[in-house]
Amino acid sequence: MNLRTRTLVYAAVAFVLLLLPAALSPVLGGDRLATHLAERNEPPSWSHPFGTDWLGRDMFARSMKGLALSLGVGLTAALASGFIAGALGLMAATLGKTADRVITWLIDLFLSVPHLVLLLLIAFVTGGGAKGVIIAVAVTHWPSLARLIRAETLQLKSSEFILVSRHIGRSNWWIARRHLLPLLWPQFIVGTLLLFPHAILHEAAITFLGMGLSPHQPAIGIILSESMRYLSTGMWWLAFFPGLCLVVLVRSFDVLAGSVHALVDPSRSQE
Repeated sequence: MNLRTRTLVYAAVAFVLLLLPAALSPVLGGDRLATHLAERNEPPSWSHPFGTDWLGRDMFARSMKGLALSLGVGLTAALASGFIAGALGLMAATLGKTADRVITWLIDLFLSVPHLVLLLLIAFVTGGGAKGVIIAVAVTHWPSLARLIRAETLQLKSSEFILVSRHIGRSNWWIARRHLLPLLWPQFIVGTLLLFPHAILHEAAITFLGMGLSPHQPAIGIILSESMRYLSTGMWWLAFFPGLCLVVLVRSFDVLAGSVHALVDPSRSQE
């Protein structure tokens, strides 16, 4: 296989792994998440691949539910953060020096504050829960992508074809819509995809620390937080399998983003 074919295969495998929790979550409900005290604290087996917890709940079903929930939260937060980054990056590069200074100052401000502290503070102020996590992640993850889009836009503005369009009287809006946006679209897609793993990991971190999703929801952060109390008793499967699933999910996002970048990059797309 050539490089393009291998990239397509990697992207397809990563996409399937990402869809798996969302596809299995509706099927693995009901009785598998119910309390079965007679089956509590069972190690991994054929009937319970990830074992059971201290209430007899199937850990495979809980893990898939948690990953599906994390996917939904991460997707919403990453899209919102990507939209903020794209808008502010374009504004900084096209609305003059005053707007550029203000937005650059905002980027530096958000990057200078410890990330987890800012996430916890915003989640606490917005009331926690799914809404608080989404707002916290969306508001804190845009600066790096905004800086990238600003730099790309400033480089494109000095291109010859844009100078010609400006010389013949085209407006800034026309240039942005016809020239800048089509060329910035690949960076926006890949940048937003790369925000997904950060969003999922930080959602799990906030939830693990008790400022995220409700304890009644089978989120990965809640599962890992609850499992800490039972690791010393030898119930290793309560943390190992959910943590492994989280790592695989995050790695799949990285592979998918890298594959998409290789496919849309003009210098690499025909290899």
